[in-house]
Amino acid sequence: MINPDRFLADLHHLRSFGAAGVGNGVIRPAFSAPDIAARHWLAQRMQDAGLQAHIDPAGNVFGLAGEHSLLMGSHSDSQPTGGWLDGALGVIAALEIARAAQEQGGSPVSAVSFQDEEGRFGTCTGSMVWAGAMPLHEADTVTDRDGISFAQARAAMQGKADTFIAPDRFSGFVELHIEQGPTLDAAGEQIGVVTDIVGIRQNHITFEGQQNHAGTTPMAARRDAFQAVSAFNTLLNDRLRNIVTPQTVWTIGHVSLTPNAPSIVPGKAVFSMQWRDGDLDRLDRMEAVINEVATQIASDFGMAMTNVPRPAMVPVAMDKTLRTALENGAGAIAPGRWRTMPSGALHDATNVSSVLPAAMLFVPSINGISHAFEEDTHEADLIAGLQVLDHAVQALGARL
Repeated sequence: MINPDRFLADLHHLRSFGAAGVGNGVIRPAFSAPDIAARHWLAQRMQDAGLQAHIDPAGNVFGLAGEHSLLMGSHSDSQPTGGWLDGALGVIAALEIARAAQEQGGSPVSAVSFQDEEGRFGTCTGSMVWAGAMPLHEADTVTDRDGISFAQARAAMQGKADTFIAPDRFSGFVELHIEQGPTLDAAGEQIGVVTDIVGIRQNHITFEGQQNHAGTTPMAARRDAFQAVSAFNTLLNDRLRNIVTPQTVWTIGHVSLTPNAPSIVPGKAVFSMQWRDGDLDRLDRMEAVINEVATQIASDFGMAMTNVPRPAMVPVAMDKTLRTALENGAGAIAPGRWRTMPSGALHDATNVSSVLPAAMLFVPSINGISHAFEEDTHEADLIAGLQVLDHAVQALGARL
């Protein structure tokens, strides 16, 4: 049987790696010292649970049960200032389900913590490499904001194997996660069974004008890179109005100005442009508009412009069989307090779904807060999520 107290104890211990000292927050980016320490601890806990621990070349940590099993898990890296449950919940829940299966001789369950879901180097890098969407040698060339490459970062982690675990070793993949939004919490519900995950695309755009004296350069003569970014944002919002839906989101982030000084007209601006939607055609149309607007603004403001796409992820629907098992579990554990819902956030299940049947389960985020030190979920809801997973595994039984 699953042990909720043991599950919660492991979850809280994982939080100690990179604990921020502010609420339950953690600072555990991919391949940081706390992340590496956490991954070695996870490997040991998996070994202690009777699983075969395996850390692959990309830093993904597997706990393997037998030759053929259901895979469960998520990720254990965090945002630069992150919450304690994002990803970690799914990893520790998988560990507990797998451990209970070992103890009672049930259907075998393996556990995984994928690396770099939070995007230090890209978009769900670890699961992307494992699922074959990006070769490791290509991932190795991707750099973080400080110019450190994935290859350099992963070299710091000892104990990695030379081989990857083949996806055909598993019958499917299930990921438990916090919702990272307000829907379940606002409705007083405990469980969300995910129907599909939105697609995501991201470009890195650079506008380069002319750095100059802020006091002596007339406004009409300036080639101000920040003003180009501001105009880009305004025009983009206008051009997207007839394409997007209320569920579509787009975000300008990672804005960096050079030289970023109060008395200098900024000559260069670099920023990320990200957009998400569940419809592939809409993502395509948004991309066309984004590219057109960037080109137009560069021309209007006399800017040199580069527009570099990052690895993208397509919208995916969850597997019907696994989803039905989760829905039945939700009905049994949280009757009248669950719903089906899409995921507006990106998850490793997107990549895994290209090689395995995949499904996802949500529990509430208090006040809808995530990617912040304040991120939290009531313990009763955490346990309910674990119980739904267990119910689904028991029901699927030999079909796994």
